[in-house]
Amino acid sequence: MIVNFTGLENERKMAGKRDIETRKDIEHFIKSFYEKVILDREIGIIFTKIIPINWEHHIPLITDFWETILLDNPVYKKNAMEVHYHINKIFPLKPVHFAAWLRLFNANLDIMFEGPIAALAKKRAASIASMMELKITQS
Repeated sequence: MIVNFTGLENERKMAGKRDIETRKDIEHFIKSFYEKVILDREIGIIFTKIIPINWEHHIPLITDFWETILLDNPVYKKNAMEVHYHINKIFPLKPVHFAAWLRLFNANLDIMFEGPIAALAKKRAASIASMMELKITQS
């Protein structure tokens, strides 16, 4: 079960949007993002029924991934593609799934942050979605 961080969007709006600066910023973003993901009609089922996620394990891991990419702190040591290949064997991933993930990622980012690191997050997310889609559909 995902930790509920209801009100994060209101908190950011009241404080005024700022850029991503810390691991805590990334963690708040990731929690808010996955709250939306699990409700999404295109990809929610992947995280709730197909591969039920242990959120207490997943959130810190994904936070590590994005901290490595956005804050140049090399804390993520795993192979992100390996997990997605496994998911694809159980539930074939299609372009619509990658598009939904990217749409939710960018929309949530726009609600919470703005600035150079937020822009970098969007750029990297688009690259990751494109690369994963290409590799998954060619495997």
